Amino acid sequence: MLVERTSYSWAYSEDIPGSRCGPEDGPWPRSYQVLSESDLWRELRVLAKPQTTLFDSRRGWRADSINFQPSPTTKTQDRYVVTQLEILGKLWTLTGVFDGHLGDVTVEHVAYHLPIIIRDFLRDALTKDPHAFATPALIADLFSRSIVAFDDAIANDVLELFGGLEGLDNFTDADIRSIINDQHKGGANWKKARLCMYGTTALVALVDPDHQNLWVANLGDCQAIMVSQADDDWSIERLTTDHNGDNDAEVDRVRSAHPGEPECVIDRRVLGALAPFRCLGDIPFKQPPEFTRRILYNLFPGFHNTSPWEEFLVRNRTPPYITAQPEVTHRQLHATARAGSRFLILSSDGFADLCTGEGQQRIVGSWAKSTAEDAASPKAHERPDNMALRLLRRALGDDRYSVSRVLTLDMDVAWIDDTAIVVQTL
Repeated sequence: MLVERTSYSWAYSEDIPGSRCGPEDGPWPRSYQVLSESDLWRELRVLAKPQTTLFDSRRGWRADSINFQPSPTTKTQDRYVVTQLEILGKLWTLTGVFDGHLGDVTVEHVAYHLPIIIRDFLRDALTKDPHAFATPALIADLFSRSIVAFDDAIANDVLELFGGLEGLDNFTDADIRSIINDQHKGGANWKKARLCMYGTTALVALVDPDHQNLWVANLGDCQAIMVSQADDDWSIERLTTDHNGDNDAEVDRVRSAHPGEPECVIDRRVLGALAPFRCLGDIPFKQPPEFTRRILYNLFPGFHNTSPWEEFLVRNRTPPYITAQPEVTHRQLHATARAGSRFLILSSDGFADLCTGEGQQRIVGSWAKSTAEDAASPKAHERPDNMALRLLRRALGDDRYSVSRVLTLDMDVAWIDDTAIVVQTL
């Protein structure tokens, strides 16, 4: 840590927001160090690494972002993207958050390459057909298809090495190991195969050049929230639904697709193993078991113990069990909205986890009000101006003791979930 602390206090598991800490993580209480207000903000900046991207200073279009995990021994598996896509001479805005699981290989790949694929997909469609963007529904369809095509390529790039899934019968395990473990030749095949072992949720927002339309594509349990000012009040609208076992519609969808397979969902997890019902990657849930057993089991370094994988692979009878088909939501925007009166919040599920104590609606509402008030204050330059960092601080608590507990708890493992936030002005 970068700051010198001169006082400490004690915390119990119920004092830590979120779902990571429990009585089993004892002994409790555990110590934490109390930070002054200035040291607290300094530590938050170090840990969350806030970034600001300016799109149009005259119109006040910008995006602020953070990626937060206070545990010094834990590498965050969240990622975010804030960029603009050049499509036939016009700039579209693309923002997104991604929550990786099992590892960070696939989420890193997705955060870097998915915006490129979306750009190329939209650009190619408009080049071939000038009317491809004629309606918001057509753009939503292109947006969705670009994400599905991106995910399809993850497995197909590997299967092409063997002439497809049916071609695996023509190769011995030794042959497969020789092909996919090509690290000594640069590792192109090895890198392709590694992407199949991991997965990530994805929440991506697209805004047209004139800020007249917003499309949000969602896979998993990240959240998109639209916050708009109406007179002295704020309207807070959640634009996404969670694609996990807490959503009965998602459970029913998977069960309906696999009749006669009672173990397709166990304890509200796909095949009893995976929490998100829609995501990118996670190829063992999308391909027959031989893909995992013949290809991924032969990858080095790979699975040190295959027994946990066999527990769900024996239930894999009629894949795919998860999908990369996103839910796409469209909202029409009014380009004349005053700067600072409308925000889009994209967040990984770590943010919702932090808000469970006080309530997300209340936290977002008070953040929006204070952000607008501070922006109009003559002392605005004296306050932290990163909107995502301010929202994170508000979720962690109003008082410095609550925030200090989260930042400095004496634990050997992560005590809150990774939290990525992008706040975009619209």
